[in-house]
Amino acid sequence: MPTLEWIGKSKVINHHQEVPFRVLERQYSYDEQGQHEEDNGSENMIIRGDNLEALKALLPRYEGRIKCIYIDPPYNTGEEGWVYNDNVNDPKIKKWLGAVVGKEGEDLTRHDKWLCMMYPRLKLLQKLLADDGVIFINIGEDEHANLKLVCDEIFGVRNYVTDFGRQMKSGGAKGHYYTPSLDYVLTYAKNIDLLPYFRAIMTQQQIDVFYKFTQEEGPRKGEKYGEERLFKSSLEARANQRYYIQCPDGTFAIPPGETTPNELKEGLIVTPLKTDKVWKWIYPRYKQELDAGNIIFKRTNTSGLVDEHGNQCKWNIYNKLWLNEQQEKGVVPSNLITGYENRQSAAELKKLNLDFNYAKPIRLIEYLLTISQMEKDAIVLDSFAGSGTTAHAVINMNKADGGHRKFILVEMMDYADSITAERIKRVIRGYGEGKNAVEGTGGNFSFYDLGEPLLVGDCLNEAVATEKIREYIWFMETKTSYTPPAGDNPYYLGKHNSTGYYFYYEPQCVTVLDYAFLATIKEKADGTVIYADRCSIGEDKLAQMGITFKKIPRDISRL
Repeated sequence: MPTLEWIGKSKVINHHQEVPFRVLERQYSYDEQGQHEEDNGSENMIIRGDNLEALKALLPRYEGRIKCIYIDPPYNTGEEGWVYNDNVNDPKIKKWLGAVVGKEGEDLTRHDKWLCMMYPRLKLLQKLLADDGVIFINIGEDEHANLKLVCDEIFGVRNYVTDFGRQMKSGGAKGHYYTPSLDYVLTYAKNIDLLPYFRAIMTQQQIDVFYKFTQEEGPRKGEKYGEERLFKSSLEARANQRYYIQCPDGTFAIPPGETTPNELKEGLIVTPLKTDKVWKWIYPRYKQELDAGNIIFKRTNTSGLVDEHGNQCKWNIYNKLWLNEQQEKGVVPSNLITGYENRQSAAELKKLNLDFNYAKPIRLIEYLLTISQMEKDAIVLDSFAGSGTTAHAVINMNKADGGHRKFILVEMMDYADSITAERIKRVIRGYGEGKNAVEGTGGNFSFYDLGEPLLVGDCLNEAVATEKIREYIWFMETKTSYTPPAGDNPYYLGKHNSTGYYFYYEPQCVTVLDYAFLATIKEKADGTVIYADRCSIGEDKLAQMGITFKKIPRDISRL
């Protein structure tokens, strides 16, 4: 497989492992009651800080749990000035990455810097992505080719899904050789064998095409049903409602015990279905719809069927159910995205009374989240959050279908609170006035800053809350989210796969694993792992008791 080389790659290829783990410190929570210091338990997060460190901080709780990632990183056109001061362990690279990147890099070094910035972030995003998850990366043509090769390396060539072309604007005549109208949404799966097939909601134009097909093409195929098969397929009458199936000769198949009515009353009349294959396929849905009372026609004269409003009904049960089925399943989306241009986002932000450049339209994010077929309680991550469009889209979708999707946003710039979080506050409570007023969606989130690093050199950072350390230890041992256990043992972390875990730690105090400490252990388990500063029991004796001793902090694993 071809790989991409650039200046500084050797320094950043494993840089994500060197990034210090920092704890997340909640600053405030927000919901329909407004902003408050009390924790409202929201699973929606807005994090202010460098996204490389923020992604590392998310690993203990979210590794392998994010169903959909959308990011809109700098396009690196040379026009925008961006800076990511990553602490790479090389003085030249560190200084180099710390410089503002823009036009001064036209010797191509700006592309090297961009790749150095993106590579470790993509490595962490890949770790956070669920096995059946998908990542969408919006990118312009300046870094499009480079990004494709880097993603092939990180996510794997076979996990490449597609490269959506998006019409970002129409009209205008800027440019020397062409008018730039497209950007791209590079799309990868974590494991393409597990990724659900993408489906888009049918447009009215697509509905019209399907309808035309069922009218003109469907009835031409196959053989007609005889009276006997139609009779056998008829349904029993429900209370106060009778169902009749029209036969090819114009007569009606009458259920046993019924007599032919002189005048057909309201009920269901089904025109002949065309092929055995169609009938076998449609019957389960046909019966389901009938039982639910969703399909009611009545015959008024010999000219044909009419619906409950008296309008001529030109479609039979096959056409109607088949069309409904297609609308529910959706259609395979084109890899050309139109209808979500950037000018829409300018209008959206104007209504919100927020000043921000280069935001993406809400409906674009909603479209991508929809086609991914994610569950209604999935977690969505955007680590280049900007104005907060992704969270806005998630909240809108939850309001529309009653879902419980969660969002995590990361934004490093100062406007993380004044624009990113502020936008979501306005969406939750409502915004605008008069005829331009937009009703609030409801919802909630908590706002976080990056806190202290867990380790300072080779020592635990005593400024970090003990519960944060416990959460980290538990994840590194079990790769599962931490839930504080019940009971009065302050050092017990819990049991996982028949092994009990203990973190015997006191700030500014040396802890010793001895027989006195073992006497305090009441929880039963097949094996035991105990963290402490020291141990006074021999290895042979520990082995006999099924105990593994791990020294603080030497044996604490690094992310």
